[in-house]
Amino acid sequence: MSTMTWLAVALAVVLILAIGFVVLRQRRQRLRQRFGPEYERLINDRDNRGEAEQELRAREKRVATLDITPLTPESRQTYAEQWTNLQERFVDAPGPAVTEADKLVTAAMAERGYPTEDFEQQLLDLSVAHGRTLHHYRQAHEISGRAAPGEASTEDLRQAMVHYRVLFEDLLDNGDEHHRQPAEARHELPALQDDSQQR
Repeated sequence: MSTMTWLAVALAVVLILAIGFVVLRQRRQRLRQRFGPEYERLINDRDNRGEAEQELRAREKRVATLDITPLTPESRQTYAEQWTNLQERFVDAPGPAVTEADKLVTAAMAERGYPTEDFEQQLLDLSVAHGRTLHHYRQAHEISGRAAPGEASTEDLRQAMVHYRVLFEDLLDNGDEHHRQPAEARHELPALQDDSQQR
């Protein structure tokens, strides 16, 4: 081969590698943006970044097969009212209120079309559209598990309600920032009151 041919081949290889690098970087950035903190959590849990990213893409493919739908405005209003009532009951019965919060979040998930039989699968499915709030759900679920046998303090239970509320609001907003209504058009949930100041 002539020198010009070698140069052309070398240039083509460098160009292909550069395009591959750019494509990989764009895919990685897209996953990072979509999954938020869940991306970093999974990367830290796995030995291999490529395997972690492949798992995230598999989650996207699975969720694409589910019939995830937005809540109707009427349904969103009903859930918001149920949450308000639940917050009021928290003051007198924090443990049962946290249990009810878990059920309310699960009901909203089910109505949106998420399978709700297995908590671990819920986490995987929710991570695709709700990755930025998923750590709140993990925290709330862990505290809720301690609440049943009476191993959670009132402050723990209050924190669980706050954590549940973050995912709950995300579910009511349908988890899609591009399709969220402006704040003035949404039915805003009232703030969770700090019961420690009321006692």
